[in-house]
Amino acid sequence: MAQELVTADWLLEHLNDPNVRVVDCRWVVGEPGEGRRQYEAGHIQGAAHLDIEKHMTGKNGPGRHPLPGRRQFQDALSEIGVTRETRVVAYDSGSGMPAARLWWLLNYYGHENVSILNGGWNGWLAKGGPVSTEVPQFSKTEFVGRPRRKWVTDKEGVDSLRDHADILLIDARAPERYRGEVEPYDTRPGHIPGALNFPFSQALDPSTGLFRKPEELKAEFDKMGAKDAETIICYCGSGITACTDILALKLAGYEAQLYEGSWSDWSADNDLPAAK
Repeated sequence: MAQELVTADWLLEHLNDPNVRVVDCRWVVGEPGEGRRQYEAGHIQGAAHLDIEKHMTGKNGPGRHPLPGRRQFQDALSEIGVTRETRVVAYDSGSGMPAARLWWLLNYYGHENVSILNGGWNGWLAKGGPVSTEVPQFSKTEFVGRPRRKWVTDKEGVDSLRDHADILLIDARAPERYRGEVEPYDTRPGHIPGALNFPFSQALDPSTGLFRKPEELKAEFDKMGAKDAETIICYCGSGITACTDILALKLAGYEAQLYEGSWSDWSADNDLPAAK
């Protein structure tokens, strides 16, 4: 199993390793294709590109960004030459958001040999790492995924557990969305009753753009009750930024489930309550 985070210095040393596949995951909410345009304008030398909407979102399922099906995800990874022996290094603009989605998906499909470039694209540029506009060609492989369904839950599962004393339910959205003051995307404002708020941006140190130290994250999550929780469930708007919280929990020494449909699924069901 790979370490969850690697530094720009580490990647510079391993950039030409044939068993390392760098994947650009940049994505802009509400601007389809912008991530690909950014990739074509300049990316880490030798990097492939995977898109949230095209490769990391399924065509069917709950919410706005359901999980990609096994064949869809296998095909995406096979096209960029990933095998079971490949060390995947995912990066984004530095938010830790879309790269964490790929990190989570690979782990979910049984490929633990994946890390996130700490600091992302901005950190790479600051380090002076090589940049290219050339889109590399890869020899197609046969990537095989084996989904770990216990890593995922649905609205029925959340509804049945949310008021249990040993359950920690974490909402990864911005505080104003959690409080129900604004709702730019989904049908109703608010949050799942019983959920606590850990905005995904809090996983990063704003002064450095790097993920916070494990002991800092552990202290934050312990205040929320992680130490005493039997089960931790994370959700967000549609299942993307919750993956950043799951990564932060992993760094802190905790495991968490993803509520796949997240608020976009929950809020669409008027039979389910919303808290403000």
